[in-house]
Order: sequence, then structure tokens, then C-alpha cells
Amino acid sequence: MKCLFKIGFFASIIFLFFSCGGNGNRVVEKQDTINYKNSFVKVNKKLVKTEDEQINDLINRYGWKMNQTGTGLRYMIYKKGSGQKAGRMKTAKINYSVSLITGDVCYSSKEEGPKDLLIGKSGEISGLEEGILLLRVGDKAKLIIPSHLAYGLLGDENKIPKRATLVYDIELLEIK
Repeated sequence: MKCLFKIGFFASIIFLFFSCGGNGNRVVEKQDTINYKNSFVKVNKKLVKTEDEQINDLINRYGWKMNQTGTGLRYMIYKKGSGQKAGRMKTAKINYSVSLITGDVCYSSKEEGPKDLLIGKSGEISGLEEGILLLRVGDKAKLIIPSHLAYGLLGDENKIPKRATLVYDIELLEIK
């Protein structure tokens, strides 16, 4: 009888340990994870909204008539060319100037020379490649590239800071 009592007692303790502690902690951990993710989503939405407002302020300040793609790239072709249209897996040669939304110039072909890039395989930021695909040889355009299409959360670890909106002024010189 004593033996059965001991077995029953230990079985009850083991049962209570696994039934109370295990699932309860998992539910709390899952809820904490959901709350944590929701906090990040709220912060990210706020950052995106703020960046969008800054872009719209810049456009309005200069009176630019810009188009917007589905990804958020803004562009304005201010000089029309008549040459070949850019396309994927073609090499584009461009003159460019890259500025922060503040107007500070980061890079320019005046110092570094024209840039050649294989569209779709260049390793350049996606916003630049998307913008070039909208152009013909001879076109000059302004591109406003939100941070998610540029260097994102890290920047380029050189002249472009984290979460930077970029303003490109480009001229498509040649397509090969």
C-alpha cells in the first residue's frame, strides 16, 4: 500500500510539473514574441511614414513632377533621349550624382567617372537598377530612392548612412 502511495505521489508531482509549467511558459513565450513583433511592425510603419513625408516635402519644395512605381521609387525624366531602351542583362553606362535627401553629395561621376553596370547582375542597389530600366539612351532623370530600395538599415559603410533616402541625378549614356 505504501509503495502504491509513493508511486501515485511521484506520478502526481511529475504530472503537475509537466502540465502546469510546460504549456503555460510556451503560451507566455509565444505572446511575448507576438508583442515583440508587433512593436517592430509599429516602429517600422512609423519610420516608413516619416521617410515618405520627407520625400514628399523634398518633391514639393522643388516643384518636381515625379511619378511613383509600386515599390516606392520616385522618378522624373527631365530630358528625353531617343536612343535604345535599357533592359535586363544589358550593360548601361551612366553619368550620375548621388545625394542624401539633405542635398549632401556622396558620390559623383565627376570625381569617379561614368559607371558601367550590368542591369540585373550589377550588385548595385535595386532602386537604381529599377530607375535605369525606365530610361532610354540620352535620358536624364532624377530618382528618389527610399532606404528600402537603397542601402537599408546599414548604409554603405562609407559615405551613405543607415536608413538614407538617396537622390540620384543620372544620364543614360549608352546601352550595350
